[in-house]
Amino acid sequence: MIKQVATLILLCMISVCHAQDFSALWQGYFSYNTIKDVVAGPNKIFAASENAVFTYDLSTKALKTITTIEGLSGQTITTIAYSDRYDTLMIGYANGLIEIVSGPENQILSVVDILDKQTIPPNLKAINHFNIAEDKVYIATDFGISVYDLERLEFGDSYFMGAKGSHVKVQQTTTSNGTLYAACGDNNAIKSAALSNPNLIDFQQWQTLGTGSFVAVQQVGTRLYAVKTDQSIYEITNNIVTARFKYASLPLDATSVKDQLVLTTKDHVYIYDSNLNLITSVALTSEYDTQFTSAVILESTIFVGTQHLGVLQSNFFNSNTFEVIKPEGPLLNDAFKIEAAHGNLWVTYGDYTESYNPFPLRSYGISHLNNETWNNTPFDELLNAQNLNYIAVNPFNPSQVFISACQQGLLELNNDTAGNLLDHTNSGLESMRVPSSPSTISVRQTGSMFDRNGVLWTLTCRVDKALKSFNPSTGEWRGYSFKDIIPDAFHDELGFGDIAMDRNGTKWIGAFNKGLIGYNENGAKIKNLNTEAQNLPSSVVNAVAVDHNNQLWIGTIKGLRVLYNTAGFFEDSNATVKEIVVLDEGIPQELLSNQYITDIKVDGSNNKWIGTLDAGIFCFSPDGQQTIYHFTTANSPLPSNFVKDISIDAQNGKVFIATAKGLMSFTSGASSPKEALSQAYVYPNPVRPEYHSLGANNLNDITKGVKIKSLTENVNIKITDIEGNLVAEAQSWVNLRASRSGYNFAIDGGTAIWNGKNLANHIVSSGVYLIMISDLDTFESKVLKLLIIR
Repeated sequence: MIKQVATLILLCMISVCHAQDFSALWQGYFSYNTIKDVVAGPNKIFAASENAVFTYDLSTKALKTITTIEGLSGQTITTIAYSDRYDTLMIGYANGLIEIVSGPENQILSVVDILDKQTIPPNLKAINHFNIAEDKVYIATDFGISVYDLERLEFGDSYFMGAKGSHVKVQQTTTSNGTLYAACGDNNAIKSAALSNPNLIDFQQWQTLGTGSFVAVQQVGTRLYAVKTDQSIYEITNNIVTARFKYASLPLDATSVKDQLVLTTKDHVYIYDSNLNLITSVALTSEYDTQFTSAVILESTIFVGTQHLGVLQSNFFNSNTFEVIKPEGPLLNDAFKIEAAHGNLWVTYGDYTESYNPFPLRSYGISHLNNETWNNTPFDELLNAQNLNYIAVNPFNPSQVFISACQQGLLELNNDTAGNLLDHTNSGLESMRVPSSPSTISVRQTGSMFDRNGVLWTLTCRVDKALKSFNPSTGEWRGYSFKDIIPDAFHDELGFGDIAMDRNGTKWIGAFNKGLIGYNENGAKIKNLNTEAQNLPSSVVNAVAVDHNNQLWIGTIKGLRVLYNTAGFFEDSNATVKEIVVLDEGIPQELLSNQYITDIKVDGSNNKWIGTLDAGIFCFSPDGQQTIYHFTTANSPLPSNFVKDISIDAQNGKVFIATAKGLMSFTSGASSPKEALSQAYVYPNPVRPEYHSLGANNLNDITKGVKIKSLTENVNIKITDIEGNLVAEAQSWVNLRASRSGYNFAIDGGTAIWNGKNLANHIVSSGVYLIMISDLDTFESKVLKLLIIR
């Protein structure tokens, strides 16, 4: 008893925090195909996907999303419930977190009491069900029941109903005639107790009804029904549990709506009156390849959550006809590789293990984002290409895309349509040769990318000619052998991942056993670094990226390295890579020491974006000495700290981040330079007072300040007033946003940003300003006019 009272006191000490809205700089791209739960509100429904929620208004047909951008945690959702009385949506998670979304502005409150409760094992914290009874919420969890007060926004009692107050898994609760009923798993049957009893924290005050394991209990009118794991529905009368009938499969969800029982199995939804008479039913048809997960009714409309198709809408009068309801989004949240190019984003979900084992084979489709519209192509339209991973977009024909398949070869797409599957029979690709099984066919394509001439370079695992080139315009294939460093292609190296190219035409490749490999076909030069003596912390290289200074950045499973002398790599008999040393409170530290690095990308300002296995994503200054950003789940809308891939759209500087639980983009503002100044422009123009864009001290917030876009690589920009007085000046590679100097005017790649302050550090007055741009290499110049209204 003492232990129970202590637990109660600790749970009463509520821990909440208000969520932050990240919509200014971030955008989320979540999948809404898998629905965990669906509930009804006033003329609208709420549907919970894996880690996001959307609403559907029956009158306007409008869809709105609530995601990590608005402040959700991004964790795995298990259940939701809606309170009409408080206009509040409650969201429960597998880790014990509860989030409360309130009002028309969707204000989010995070309740972390259960999540942070150390005396409850982590595997028992899952929130299984919310039973809202006026101002009280009875929360069914894997450890028992907790009571939450919606009026006070605080916890009350917690009930541990097992023998001697032990934990009991509660799937669902309901109240009937002043009694609280709990459907319990693990053969704990139905537990019941009078709500008027002031001592329900005492396990001895609870009765046990029936036997076995139950998954649901609901009051329907004046009747009480429960669903057991034997696939039967039972009626509870005077504490007697009586079987009514059995279903073909186990019911997955049961809810009571206005004296009607809605019961969902994997392929049917049954709607009963309070006497368990069938009113209508919904059957899954062969047209829809999915399974039902949950359902709710609103007036005469039926909304059914599914495993793969979002929400299906039907009605009482024609229950065999469906309308698909879901927001735009990719196929899945767990993207493997992404590629942003020409204003488009491609996403694959193929996957393989760290050691490049493609099994078990993944048969997933692909997603393509174009002008904010998602086109999802299912697996059965992709020529049976499995384990799709790296994406390469033809720079001279952006509608032509090649996607590596780590089993079948290379999939060619034209205008989103699979045109050809290139393999060992119809191309220069090779299948690996398994000594113990010569007939085995496996064309394990991984890293692929186009060079500036429109030639595709692609890697094949466990074959002698691991590097291949393909010219789509001529159809010519060439193979390049790695035998000098990998004598036995099958046994000596398990696979290759990332590939990058430098100005000298050298291909830099990350390998599993051989570390960093450099190959240049001019002279067939090949060399690798993979030992601690060469300062490589691990032979497993996941990421390679060449920056604007032709330096190679290398990401391993144990940290970061840089190869500064790429041009002399093959001639240097003592080539080594270097760590980056930074001062941390005056103490020299290795940057990202022992971090498992998953990807590295370089933006238009030569900043380095580095993804990690469990520490989120970093953005470093060009030399790595300054951390510009470090985004995690704690300070950003990232739904996971496991960053799987990064891609940067060079046109607009948007950074796309694929995590294990969803895809995000961040507007960094660091776009790539243009070839000429002819397209340079300034915005906003005019700068009006309502924009609130002037005076910001942090130039990293691209929503603030005046932007000058489409600049060339090396420019000087002077801003003067109409009388010719110098107001601000910046130069490429000198005035950087990442600089510790705190400039008011800075240039990053093809974009400059000015906070509106003059040389005296005061915000300028209203007037016309001249922006004079000079290219320091070509002597091209351009003058723009800017109107500021204060």
